[in-house]
Amino acid sequence: MTLTVCVGSSGSGKTTFLNDVHKSHKCTYIRQYHNLRPYIAVSAIPNFDPTELPYWDIYIREKKDKTIIVGGTIGGQFMPGLSGGQRKLLLFELICQRTSTQDNLLIVLDEPFAGVTDGFVPYIMERLNEMRLKHNILLVTNDHVEALTGMADNTVTVSAIDRSTVNVNGRDGVDRELALLAMSIGDEYTNASNNKDIQFFRKVELSRNGGLFHVCGFVFFAFGLFVMTFWNSNPGSEALVIVAGGLVSFFTLFPYFLQTVDWRNYMTEEAEALLHSSKSMNKFLKTVVILLLLFIVSTIQFWCQDAVIGTLTSTEFFIGIVFDNFSYLVNIICLGLYTDLSDPEVQMLGSVPFLLMIFFSTTFSPGAGVEGLKELRYLFPRYYLWCMLPNGVASLMEGCPESNTMAYLTVSSLLFPYVFILWAVSREIYKASRKMKAQSSRGGLMKSDEFAKLQLELFGERALKDLKHIQSSQVTLI
Repeated sequence: MTLTVCVGSSGSGKTTFLNDVHKSHKCTYIRQYHNLRPYIAVSAIPNFDPTELPYWDIYIREKKDKTIIVGGTIGGQFMPGLSGGQRKLLLFELICQRTSTQDNLLIVLDEPFAGVTDGFVPYIMERLNEMRLKHNILLVTNDHVEALTGMADNTVTVSAIDRSTVNVNGRDGVDRELALLAMSIGDEYTNASNNKDIQFFRKVELSRNGGLFHVCGFVFFAFGLFVMTFWNSNPGSEALVIVAGGLVSFFTLFPYFLQTVDWRNYMTEEAEALLHSSKSMNKFLKTVVILLLLFIVSTIQFWCQDAVIGTLTSTEFFIGIVFDNFSYLVNIICLGLYTDLSDPEVQMLGSVPFLLMIFFSTTFSPGAGVEGLKELRYLFPRYYLWCMLPNGVASLMEGCPESNTMAYLTVSSLLFPYVFILWAVSREIYKASRKMKAQSSRGGLMKSDEFAKLQLELFGERALKDLKHIQSSQVTLI
């Protein structure tokens, strides 16, 4: 197998080159500034032996080997743990152990020496030599360039002036797209989901540092104040009690929900580094945890409202409160976990249903509003919840259904998930169409004589075997 080093001046596009290789081929990828959830305990990582780390003896002597966490920042909160250089070595050792049982993988490393002191350089060099025996390695570096190019099988030089071509082993003018495709050689790492991954999720997300305990403490504090300040509320003020209870639920859950963007990005990078086996499974488990948390907080809200006023005791009100809270927070789950939107975009779009409810549900101004716009109230579960309220509140609402109110409330609360699923399916169909077009255009390039010669130069006789199986190539869309 081969070791290929990509070099070039600052700003020449070395990292961009690696990113494009990663997009064009399913590979194991360690970024220069790779993110991990900072509250992960190193000892909880499945199928990983931390004693192989060159610094782990320190934590054994300090009796921190069972408790030390990865460390870093998530959601604006810094958690002390491993240093940046130690995290880089952790990732390096992790992929060494993960890939030791397989062959012919493509491993892409962006600045593996960045943030690592000189004392650990021999360790990295040793691991590189071990991995290159079984895998193809492509790395970018600004450090120890002479030593790495000396041990490398190939050297690719990118230019800050000409981004359309690269220099391969001293040969100028090699088409950049051709070089990307030629280097995208290697099998995909296979690791089926198992109970260890589920146990890992449980240990991490339900740990003391995972955030749930902070949410629980805040919930009990906030609803404790709610009960004390709304105690002995008079019948007829049910609407105000529900508004207050809903706001308490919303603002106690909102901070945890907003971490979903960082969580999604970090979890994706963890999968690239082989920390766990399935992004989809982790997203599903996170969704289950969030929905369970939402249900528990809604239950506490129902109990507290019942305690302070005593007229909202029916099962229908409980179900109504659950689906009302769900309708204003489910969009954050969908956008935060299942899109590529940034944190500000998720915060802004995630607040839209709550704002629209204030404007269009007519629950804050029964009977008011411009004709035509008022008809939008039927889209909001809060409107149907108000139609269920006793003591004359329902009589103030226009057009309340005479029957099946709970059915209307439930269906309206699922409106955003329904629209989101339609959008997600449409997006996947569009991406599949673009992928087919990209594969078609690249197929001809990969069958060219120039491509065959370049792969032969980079990888030797083994490349010829891969050229015979182009149709089963794992090339994907950039």
